[in-house]
Amino acid sequence: MLGLGTAGGAGEHWWMQRLTAVALLPLGLWLAISLALLPDFAYATVMQWAQRPVTSILLILVVLTIGYHSYLGVQVVIEDYVHAKAPKVLALMGSAFGHTALAIAALFAILKIAFGPVA
Repeated sequence: MLGLGTAGGAGEHWWMQRLTAVALLPLGLWLAISLALLPDFAYATVMQWAQRPVTSILLILVVLTIGYHSYLGVQVVIEDYVHAKAPKVLALMGSAFGHTALAIAALFAILKIAFGPVA
């Protein structure tokens, strides 16, 4: 984390990255198997699959876990390779805003599919 010194928050950051990686193993396996078991990838088939409550909840977990895991990884890359303070701060802010925006957009899409069209 910016401004915390060489070890400030590193342990928690390391632990969260490992935790999200471990969480992605069963989530990724579920996603791959679920998609492989679909009879086809027609729009109606995929929409019907995504509208199931358990599927929607697991898709939300996948999106949140991937988003946070990606954010943590990009943060490490920026902190390791961007040395000038201003560009580092801008890159970290851009990464945080970008990851948040993508996660919100994905969550919105999943919820829109899950709850179907509003009359």
